[in-house]
Parts: sequence; C-alpha cells; structure tokens
Amino acid sequence: MNKHGHLAEFLQARRSRLRPEDVGLRTYGERRRVPGLRREELAMLAGISAPYYTRLEQGQSRNASREVLDAVASALRLDDSERAHLHTLASAPRRRGPGARPRPERLTPATRALLAAVDGTPAVVIGRRSDVLAWNRPGHGLFAGHLDPDSPDDPGSAADPGRRPNMARLVFLDAHTRDLYIDWPAKARAVVGNLRLTAGRHPDDPLLAALIGELTMQSREFATMWADHRVLACDVADYGMRHPLVGTVTVTQQTLRSPRGDGPSLVVATADPGSPSAAALALLAHATAPGAADRPHRGAETHTF
Repeated sequence: MNKHGHLAEFLQARRSRLRPEDVGLRTYGERRRVPGLRREELAMLAGISAPYYTRLEQGQSRNASREVLDAVASALRLDDSERAHLHTLASAPRRRGPGARPRPERLTPATRALLAAVDGTPAVVIGRRSDVLAWNRPGHGLFAGHLDPDSPDDPGSAADPGRRPNMARLVFLDAHTRDLYIDWPAKARAVVGNLRLTAGRHPDDPLLAALIGELTMQSREFATMWADHRVLACDVADYGMRHPLVGTVTVTQQTLRSPRGDGPSLVVATADPGSPSAAALALLAHATAPGAADRPHRGAETHTF
C-alpha cells in the first residue's frame, strides 16, 4: 500500500485503466507521459474541481459526500461492487498504529447449524481471511482431499487454528488445488477480488496484511492480480473441476455470508440435478461417508474447530 492508503491506490489504478477515447475525450495526437486519464480529466468527467479530486486521490480529503463519490464512480465506470467498494474505502477510519492481535475466528452456532443442515453436500466454512474454519466430509473431499484433516503432523491440518488451511493460499501456492480448477485464472481472480473487498473493510488487520504480503512475494500471478485493484463480490460462480476421485465435474459454488459480510461464510458446491456432475458429487459423498472402504482419508465426524 502506498503512503496515501487503499483509497488512493484504488482511484489511481482505476483512473490509469481508462483511456481518453473510452470516455469520448479527444487528444489530437498528443503524447501522454502516463497511461490512462489525467486527474483533471477525471475531475471534469465527475463534475468536481481538479484540486478537490487531487486531494481525494492523495488521501487528504476524508469527508467526500455520497454524491461526490457516486460522481467519481460514474466517471470511472465502476460496476455496483466497485462502487460499493469505493464508498467503503472512503468511509474507512484513518489508519491507526499497531493494535492488539485480532481475536481468532470461531464457528458461530448459526453457521455450525447450516453446515450440519447440508451434510452430504460439499461445504466449507471460511473466515474473512479465507481460513478454513470447518468442513464436512464431502467438502474436504472436494476441495482439499489431499490434506489430512485429522493428523496434527500434517502442515495443512485444520485441527490446529494456527495451521488451518487457507483457501487463498491453496489456490495460488498449492499444485493440487491449481490443477483442480479447469479455468484456474477465473478462480484466482475471484479469490483476489474477495480479498480486495475484505482489505477495504478491514484495513488494519495485520493477519490479512501478512497473508497478502506472503502471496505477493510467493506468487507473481497474485502480485499482478492484486496490483490491478479489481474487486469482485463472487457469491455464485460455476467452476469446472478435475477431481482425482470422481473425474471432471461442473459445480456451482455459492457463498452464504454473514449479514455484516465479515465472516464466517459457508461455501456450498452443488450441481444440476440429474447431471453427470450431480452423480459425481453423489459418488464423492458416498466415498467420504463414515465406514466407506474407499474413502480417501479417515475421520468419522464432521470437523469443526
């Protein structure tokens, strides 16, 4: 993050993505030193003064009205998710100094009940930083069957809160998870987009900042996607998966979020009724059921932590 904060980074990134011809401005062949619109051009499109927009982009104005922010969002051609993200960034308190370590995320009774209600359907509970807080047997089998959910000696074990699997880390740094998704870039963009939204809501979360720093250092693809500043509220998405146990499946991943959007969330994978993918998920549920001779990992109870 630059010295002006998340809001400045977001505005600069989105302004640089717009070309004059995209918004009907004529340049008469002039050479431009930087890509994208100039600040004064963006201000003109938004109907505000260039000095005021400059202060906003430099983090020197924290009291912009909703009308001004909506005008800037329209000038930047933001979609609904991006517009909401802009309002979140503009309303965030100024960054504070180092504070207390965040409390460990826990499974709420309501989410625990939801997980129990979808027993037999692949489901994973994730925290706001995409840590796995719980999964049922089919959920573990679909998303992370190569990890042992029970063994405390496994570095990916979810039994220890300090060593829980993290879905963002798995998507970018784990070869099995990367191969699992036929269109891996689409899944990766969704992960980054959701992390962007979380970072906007929780700018002072040191554990989130550490995760983003780790992924930026270890994955060039994550670093590139993160620098693009795209946000994506990906609550429903279809993904093709190459599963080592049940073959190729197409699933709909639906994310049920808490009302305030700060986790935990329940991610459920379903398939069209009567489809080959639905049959494959039924086979996965059978293979991971208690007592099944061919289940990939041991474990006779729903895992909650």
